[in-house]
Order: sequence, then structure tokens, then C-alpha cells
Amino acid sequence: MDNGEISYSRFLDGDDEGMVEIIRDYKDGLILYLSGITGNIVMAEEVMEDTFFKLVTKKPRFSGRSSFKTWLYSIGRNAAIDSLRKRSRFSDTPIDEYTNLADEECIEKEYLREEQKITLHKALQKLSPDYRQVLYLVFFEDFNNAETAKIMHKTKRQVENLLYRAKQSLKSELEKEGFKYEVI
Repeated sequence: MDNGEISYSRFLDGDDEGMVEIIRDYKDGLILYLSGITGNIVMAEEVMEDTFFKLVTKKPRFSGRSSFKTWLYSIGRNAAIDSLRKRSRFSDTPIDEYTNLADEECIEKEYLREEQKITLHKALQKLSPDYRQVLYLVFFEDFNNAETAKIMHKTKRQVENLLYRAKQSLKSELEKEGFKYEVI
């Protein structure tokens, strides 16, 4: 049993502090993951809130067939897809409107590091949503291929192929930008 699973079990037994722990432990990573799906940090925060709201109100059963984090991210992914479907009827806001800019007052080394992060972020935004998701889950959230497959509703083999193609596509995008990298 991991910490999230224990906290959720405590919450289901009536200890509200369990949900507080879950939110504290998983909200930041979930927002970043959802931002990759939605392309909008504000929308990602709303979806994150909806995800935790579903846990509090509907109290879905955690079966234990995956890690708690995998299960939570699956719920978040489904909520993000639902939200995108609903919003697609109302607005077509460009993704570039929400891009973060580097702070110009940083020292040179930090400035260069930030520029590389921005270049990487922009290159990621040019990739297909599936490519962004698989790269984010594997490299930023440290999910293994099996857990990533569960979250993305794909087979492990599909995730392996998707990850390979995503890395090649990202490498190509970064080379177009003149990005110097060691290993992708």
C-alpha cells in the first residue's frame, strides 16, 4: 500500500485529513500533467480541482490493480478530456497565449537554463497530444511503461512504440530550434 492509498482509505473511513494529504502530495504533479493535455495551466488547475472534487463527492472505489498515483492520474486525464470536449463548443483560445516567459533578471547561467526549458516546452507543444502525454508521464512523473499504458488506455507495446516515436519527434523539433542536448 502506498501513501496515497493509505490516505484515501483513511478519507473513506471519515478522516478528512487523508484527503488533505492526497491533495498536498499530488496536486502539483497533476496540474503539470493536465497542463500537457489541455495546453492551458488555468484550465489544468480547474480540472485538477474537478478531479479532487470527484474523489470527495463520488468516492470512487480504488481497486488496487495499479498504484494510487496511476489511478488518480487516469481520473484526471478523463476529466481533462471531458473538459476539453465541453469547452471546444465555446472557445478556441490559442495555446501560445499561456506560454510562460523567462525572468530577465536571472544570472546568465540561470537565464540560459530557463531558455532551454522554454525551448523544450515549445517543442513539446508542437508534438501531438499523445506524444506530449507519454513523454510527460514517463520522464517527468517517473511512471513506468505499464502504468503509463493504464493511464493512457493503451497496451504496454503501444506505449513503447509511442514513446520511441515521441522521442524522435521531440529530437527533430529541438534540432530545428538549434537546441543542444546530451541524450533524449
